[in-house]
Amino acid sequence: MALALPVLIWWGYEEVKTQLVQPQAVLVLGGSTKKLEREKFTADFARKHPDLPIWISGGSPPRYTQKVFAKAGVDPKRLHMDYEAVDTVTNFTTLVDDLQARGIKSVYLITSDFHMRRAAIVGDIVLGSRGIKFKTVSVPSETPSEPIEKSLRDGARAIVWLATGYTGADGEGGKQRR
Repeated sequence: MALALPVLIWWGYEEVKTQLVQPQAVLVLGGSTKKLEREKFTADFARKHPDLPIWISGGSPPRYTQKVFAKAGVDPKRLHMDYEAVDTVTNFTTLVDDLQARGIKSVYLITSDFHMRRAAIVGDIVLGSRGIKFKTVSVPSETPSEPIEKSLRDGARAIVWLATGYTGADGEGGKQRR
């Protein structure tokens, strides 16, 4: 119990800090190429936050994504689309250094509600390694939450990336910057 109190105080302090820092950008983890749900949600969100640049990692083909944002009246100069990622871990590892280089200390993290637990765990590790905080914004869906095992697996992969620079991803996203 004596050890739990300092941990709870630290966690509470970190939560308060996160809530006080205003996000400087939007990071959306691109979704299904069929429905464009995350992109449509983010385009609407972007209209409400007109000064924030938008990073989109993966997802639908660029022309479809650009069309969604154009239809919503979002300036295409705000979009930074990255298609290096092959999975949730590489959604973060391919962009974290670019975000840090631009001085971004806090982002809105947008993904589907069923995927948010896993994204938040990986984000805590990868973005946190560069001092970047995030506020979650979930895209509503009717899909059940992912199994906890996926979150634990990808959390472990993110820790391995921190130590080695290797994400464990198949294909081109396997070896990433650290």
